[in-house]
Amino acid sequence: MTDEMARVAANNTARQTDPEQDADPFHEGDSIVYAAHGVGRVEKIGMVEVADTVIEMIQISFPGNQMMLRIPLAKARKAGLRKIVTRDIVDKAMTVIKGKPHVSKGMWARRAVAYQEKINSGDLIQIAEVLRDLRRNVDSLDGSFSERKLFEAAQERFVAEVAVLENADPAQVLENLTKTMKAA
Repeated sequence: MTDEMARVAANNTARQTDPEQDADPFHEGDSIVYAAHGVGRVEKIGMVEVADTVIEMIQISFPGNQMMLRIPLAKARKAGLRKIVTRDIVDKAMTVIKGKPHVSKGMWARRAVAYQEKINSGDLIQIAEVLRDLRRNVDSLDGSFSERKLFEAAQERFVAEVAVLENADPAQVLENLTKTMKAA
């Protein structure tokens, strides 16, 4: 198979509708979530030549940590890139946060790894589970340093995505989230 045929086949594969994807692709200016880094913005989608191969790339900026990331568009979904969640998912996540915390008696190191994996999954429901389970330390100094850092990371991811969805000030979203956690 020639290089040109391989490129055409790759482009056709990338354009096929994957059952996990929606029909609407990413567009420049869209707010998106990259599982490992949180909320970002699509800056540019275009063709880039890499090692004599032309690849359609998506360039994403993360203003919170001043980072720029490029991912082949065909691999974007598999890499954990997704659109901002819907209001329905946020409502489900808020229900999870209001639920009773799950207290595990296992070693903290293993629980910390599990919490970090949930945060890095980019799944708002899993992030809500971390907030629910660690919320007892919202205003107290009872938890360890690592426990507070995990809670803050989960809170930051949750607030950033909800703020973009609601087109609201992150400080206001954080205040509402804190009130919800205290009331639960």
